[in-house]
Amino acid sequence: MDSFASFFDSQSASRNRWTYDSLKNFRQISPVVQAHLKQVYLTLCCTLVASAAGAYLHILWNIGGLLTTFACLGCMAWLLSVPPYEEQKRVALLMAAGLFEGASIGPLIDLAIKIDPSVLITAFVGTSVAFGCFSAAAMLARRREYLYIGGLLSSGLSILLWLQFASSIFGGSAAIFKFEVRVVLWAFGVCGYVVVDTQDIIEKAHLGDLDYVKHALNLFTDFVAVFVRILVIMLKNSAEREERKKKRRN
Repeated sequence: MDSFASFFDSQSASRNRWTYDSLKNFRQISPVVQAHLKQVYLTLCCTLVASAAGAYLHILWNIGGLLTTFACLGCMAWLLSVPPYEEQKRVALLMAAGLFEGASIGPLIDLAIKIDPSVLITAFVGTSVAFGCFSAAAMLARRREYLYIGGLLSSGLSILLWLQFASSIFGGSAAIFKFEVRVVLWAFGVCGYVVVDTQDIIEKAHLGDLDYVKHALNLFTDFVAVFVRILVIMLKNSAEREERKKKRRN
């Protein structure tokens, strides 16, 4: 009984010590790592701007497709093969990868604009808010606290890949597709690849890995993955609403 009482006393004491200043407590993140994180997120913002430019170029000239997808993958592979001291070259490759990635998802964005432009804005704002919240959670948490769920997320994605493979062979349905999209969104966003990657970046920075270009690339792929899945879900819901309206009119 004494042990239980001491446990609850310690919990109540910790709650009493919790103040607004605790939210701003970055003592577990050194100034060097904080500066590195600022550089990572600044580079991420620049890459997102390049991606938006790529999507705009697709809307103007219809350049997005399989070629831009291969070009994006090629730029990423080239970037990872370039040594870290060639900083300008690696940043240029990252911006090129963002541009080609934006052009690759350009057809989806073009479709969203034709169906309902507000869906595109809502999906981007929702992705930004979720990304910011989970990144903040990773920075405020104890070091390595969320790194261990990476295996669980990878296992869930592997199951989804096998599910998609089986549905393509034996025949799938809209319900399976909807389940896949929602669960993949959960795996990438809600459960926390953003959290895992952010804490992984922090931990690597503590160990001396200050490669902000590679770290920005990791977060960029997370952001695009979450954005695309949110947009697909919202477009599907918008199409279902339009079908209901047509049925009511008829």
